[in-house]
Amino acid sequence: MVRKKLNAKTKNVILTIEDFSGVTKVFISRKSSINTEMIFEDEVLYVEGKCGGNIIYAQNVEFPDIPLVREVNRSEIEIYSVLISDLHVGSRMFLEKEFLRFLKWLNLKIGDEKQKRTASKIKYLIIAGDVIDGIGIYPNQKKDLEILSVYDQYKKLYELLSLVPDYIQIIISPGNHDAARPAIPQLPIPKEFAADLYDMDNVLMVGNPAFFSVHNVKTLVYHGDTIFDIIEKIRVPQSDVVSPMIQMLKKRHLGPMYGKKTGMIPERKDYLVIEEVPDVLHMGHVHVNGYTVYRGTTLINSGTWQAQTEYQVLRNMIPTPCRVPIFNLKTHKTMITNFG
Repeated sequence: MVRKKLNAKTKNVILTIEDFSGVTKVFISRKSSINTEMIFEDEVLYVEGKCGGNIIYAQNVEFPDIPLVREVNRSEIEIYSVLISDLHVGSRMFLEKEFLRFLKWLNLKIGDEKQKRTASKIKYLIIAGDVIDGIGIYPNQKKDLEILSVYDQYKKLYELLSLVPDYIQIIISPGNHDAARPAIPQLPIPKEFAADLYDMDNVLMVGNPAFFSVHNVKTLVYHGDTIFDIIEKIRVPQSDVVSPMIQMLKKRHLGPMYGKKTGMIPERKDYLVIEEVPDVLHMGHVHVNGYTVYRGTTLINSGTWQAQTEYQVLRNMIPTPCRVPIFNLKTHKTMITNFG
């Protein structure tokens, strides 16, 4: 594990690494082909090199990563999961009209024949957090709210999700705007805030992160709280939502850097470790839609149902709302439908 990373003025890099046997240093020459920018403090890695005194002179560095080639899990029949996040119900900027259009499509009331055929085969609606806007999440949030009570925000969410056909399984994971502890990992949204949702036969409340199988397809859902930490570290635009997700898979950890902006609970077991390779990695948080495939795993960031807020303008966050990823559990193909 990397305890400390020092970037010397000579552009060489010196790592302090540790395991159960002790602590040592690793010297990585500036002439090396090793990409030291992608080495994070607190992550686990493999170092190969020559020892000289108490220093390892690195020749190669590898990350845990997921297998280069593997057999992905598929549904035997053609059905779909719909992946959404960041509804922010209760916000003045919640795009309710567009969300109702999405619900009409789920009920086969709008769309052409091809779109209705796809909608008829949807079995799962998976929501990766921030289902409500919450209260007091950021400065002066109150002026952005349409609904001022957390309880009433969840009540409104229930009214909307009750319009989803009952044959569609709804899986809800919390995010940082929800009524859950402000640090990850998070338990499911407490029943005291969302009793109506718990009473729905087709709703399953899970934690953040959550790992489960839908028709044999292994799915890892995580709100994506640490994405901004990684974006800042690897220096990519906020619109590039898949690069930090790839780094999480390479490092086999959803929060490979500790002590940054994202709060983390030091549990006895690290629930952010990616122990089992998922077929689908679904996140939200950044309000930008994007997807790719990395070593057989489909990575999807589902965007948002909230228009740009003043707070997001100040942070230069440009959302891509109402773009819904629809994932074919048999073919692993992803399509995006825009309800904006």
